[in-house]
Amino acid sequence: MFNFKQMGVATAMALGFVMSAHAGSETTTFNVKITITDNCTITGLAASDVDFGSVVRSNTAPDAQGNLVVICSSGTPYTVGLNNGANYNGTLRTMILGTNQIPYALYKDAGRTDAWGSAGTALFSGTGTGNGVNLPVYGRISTGATNVPAGSYIDTVTATLSY
Repeated sequence: MFNFKQMGVATAMALGFVMSAHAGSETTTFNVKITITDNCTITGLAASDVDFGSVVRSNTAPDAQGNLVVICSSGTPYTVGLNNGANYNGTLRTMILGTNQIPYALYKDAGRTDAWGSAGTALFSGTGTGNGVNLPVYGRISTGATNVPAGSYIDTVTATLSY
């Protein structure tokens, strides 16, 4: 015969199984995120020298052209500046051979009126497209400056890309 005590034990056991199946739960949160950065590159591989070539000693004022390539992610504003070179004499960029100097200037335009520099309006500024942008560097040697002893004159200019 079934009594109340047995019924109580059976009920307790049934409730225990139910409760143990749902003994507890926990939750946590996490973020889903991404960081987007701007990116620009300018490398020595993308630059070409401003090479005046071989010039006969004279009073001519030869011109030359080089090129920089800048690649910036789409929509990234950037500026490019050129320093005064390794042989700046206080007023002019110069190519040197020993103590002999050949002054020269670098320009952003083919007419050689808009000088390259390292600050303010002397910088080239643009906005990235994701593709390479060619930035010409036009060089000019002052009239009469090539009337110096024969030899190979050189200067090293650093281009700085800021974004």
